[in-house]
Amino acid sequence: MDIEVCVISQRPAGGRCALYAGYADVLAMHLTARTEVVFSTRRDAHGAGFPSLLMNGRAVQPADGVILMPADLCARLAALGVAEAVLDRLADALDAPLERMLAGA
Repeated sequence: MDIEVCVISQRPAGGRCALYAGYADVLAMHLTARTEVVFSTRRDAHGAGFPSLLMNGRAVQPADGVILMPADLCARLAALGVAEAVLDRLADALDAPLERMLAGA
């Protein structure tokens, strides 16, 4: 499965932008996804501006409407055909960037 991930971020990245870049790093490592970070001054969360994470050209939408969680990414990956066994391992790896953000690192 070929997965392209694009993170739209402000510069400097902070908060959700840094979190989404961390998610992209995990996806690159575990799925060999092609990742890119694009810097923008346009605010349009989960759309065409920052903070956004796109998979294969479509913005992933957070279930809570505010912040992408590992479950949101796994749901999109499942829709793209990633196997459940892979998603189980990936969910744990995606928790690491979230934990770092919550800890303020």
